[in-house]
Amino acid sequence: MSLNLPKPIADYVEANARLDLEGMMKHFTNDAVFIDNGKRYEGSAEIRKLLRDEAIAVKAIFEPDAVREEDGNVVLEGPAHGEFPGSPLRFTYRFTLANDAIKVLETTV
Repeated sequence: MSLNLPKPIADYVEANARLDLEGMMKHFTNDAVFIDNGKRYEGSAEIRKLLRDEAIAVKAIFEPDAVREEDGNVVLEGPAHGEFPGSPLRFTYRFTLANDAIKVLETTV
């Protein structure tokens, strides 16, 4: 399924599909916030560690199959599969963009 996504989000999803940590990181603002199931990570260093330890390490690839706009945010839904318990799991990713970059990313199962 082809989704019409803003470029920073499309590029982030494509980098995730390649398990490309640097490609995923380059789409965040320097002061970005990543909220993963309620736990907050702030700034590039914390987000990089989260993605390295919780996504790349278990080969977690998110494959969105639905997109909508909600309160000015872009919301993606779809399965993530990888080498983690319960794979695949269905996730919701809520992106807030600023200056053509990801300012906030919130993920929930």
